[in-house]
Amino acid sequence: MRAVVQRVRRAQVSVESEVVGAIDSGLCVLVGVAREDTEREAHSLASKVCGLRIFEDSEGKMNRSLLDTGGAILAVSQFTLLGDARKGKRPSFGSAMEPEQALRLFESFCEQCRSEGAEVATGRFRAHMLVELVNDGPVTLLLDTAKQF
Repeated sequence: MRAVVQRVRRAQVSVESEVVGAIDSGLCVLVGVAREDTEREAHSLASKVCGLRIFEDSEGKMNRSLLDTGGAILAVSQFTLLGDARKGKRPSFGSAMEPEQALRLFESFCEQCRSEGAEVATGRFRAHMLVELVNDGPVTLLLDTAKQF
């Protein structure tokens, strides 16, 4: 699984002008599911995201996790994270998991984040979404379970 993790002041996702998920302070996490991913990767990624120490402590150092701050997660499924643009100018998405199985693992990721103690809002799977966010820092990380993060 791949994830783009952004520390945000606020974030929301809309489908057809309707806000379907929104958070205040926390993390906006774009999640891509690869063909070879399993529940193991979903749980491992969720644990990593929830435990990332990328929030500032009282001394201004990034020493606090999402769980330490009481922040929330806006999780958005995004198969384009698995795009391969090494050949030509049109990306290939052959390494992305089929939608039905990807939905199951995306939901498993979200459920594991909740079981770790995070509040989780989501977009709408397979919909055309508009994601709006205010990146705080900016702080943006790319995680990949195939590379052990």
